[in-house]
Amino acid sequence: MSGMIILAILAAGFAATFTDWLFMGVLFHDRYMKYPEVWREGIVGGKDRTAVIYSCALDFVAAAGIVALCVLADIHTLWPAIGVAVFAWLAGPLVITITNGFFMKIDWAVIGAHCAGYLVRFLLAGIAVAIFL
Repeated sequence: MSGMIILAILAAGFAATFTDWLFMGVLFHDRYMKYPEVWREGIVGGKDRTAVIYSCALDFVAAAGIVALCVLADIHTLWPAIGVAVFAWLAGPLVITITNGFFMKIDWAVIGAHCAGYLVRFLLAGIAVAIFL
């Protein structure tokens, strides 16, 4: 069973790296530069990839969190795992991302894309639970 848990985390984390690329990199790419002063130096020019690497690593942490919640709740089927993913998204990334938008100069299309990206990331972890557990 523990091997399947690790497999679920790895599969969901790996898939999430691609959704991050789509939702947090490709969608509304031109809108990121509406307020260039909010970005760290090096990120804007694409010279510093450290943030991207750390972000990819955190995809696996998020996947582990959703998988662990499902394991602790003894959830092994699709719809309950999807429920865990949605409630975790509501309680965490959705609230934080929108709240950050109130305080930081970030285009609302980018905030919307990030919210959607986090939801898909969490849903992928829920789907991985249903497949592997």
